[in-house]
Amino acid sequence: MSAVKTIDLTPYSDAAPAKPVHLLFIHHSTGGQLLAEKGPDVGKDCIYQTQPNGGGLRLLLEKNNYIVHEASYNSLIGDKTDICHWNTKFRDHIDSILSSGNQDERLPENTRNRIILFKSCYPNNNIVADGTYPGDPDSCEKTTANYEAAYRALLGYFEKHPETLFVVLTAPPLVMPKNTIADKIKVLLKREDTVEKIGKRARRFNNWLKDVDKGWLHDYTLNNVVVFDYYDVLTDNGQSNWSRYPSGEKDSHPNNEGNMKAAQAFIPFINRAVHRMGL
Repeated sequence: MSAVKTIDLTPYSDAAPAKPVHLLFIHHSTGGQLLAEKGPDVGKDCIYQTQPNGGGLRLLLEKNNYIVHEASYNSLIGDKTDICHWNTKFRDHIDSILSSGNQDERLPENTRNRIILFKSCYPNNNIVADGTYPGDPDSCEKTTANYEAAYRALLGYFEKHPETLFVVLTAPPLVMPKNTIADKIKVLLKREDTVEKIGKRARRFNNWLKDVDKGWLHDYTLNNVVVFDYYDVLTDNGQSNWSRYPSGEKDSHPNNEGNMKAAQAFIPFINRAVHRMGL
């Protein structure tokens, strides 16, 4: 597959912003583990203080002048984070998203989140078919067409808030399934949901998200949307279409090594994106 052209952030400083910046991260388990410090499983609703897979991103963000808020399970904003949920979430709750601290708590008056991070979890990379275009942004059928429709719908909401930086984290990769008899039968039947096709489809979709030539952002003119390719980091930058850092043979949660690698890569990325926006 040919190289994908992404937003070039290298001209911008990777230094921390000069003033504190409020940031909200909408996530479930993998995002909570990415933020947490490594340690015992301590937390609630996937907002962890410590976790065995902890990547330490929260502390790194705080050291770089970000004030970190989280929305996860059992909150209006944090509940339901599959790709099919983003359209209605941003359409119906954008004001709450911009003004929320942890778990739907309201920020003080005149305080807003200037950065919104959001991600879906690894099951979203189980894309079973290409689907029919233009796709349905609210359909939870896992097809490329529906996923692209969902993300295209978001740009209209983001365009109305040029003062806010919206950061997509791609869904982390799946553990590569075992080569089973069932999959061999799917291959013989020329099914769309074979292991090989699902892996290639996940790669193509995540490339599409960050491709500024032919992908999601190719005709978006503002500088307030960026994509951090968590999927690519955890596949060792294209060495595989499957996770190189799983928690176990059947557990796609990124392990501590993978999350630490992603956290270290994320800090210069977000700092450069902030300077590009002029926050």
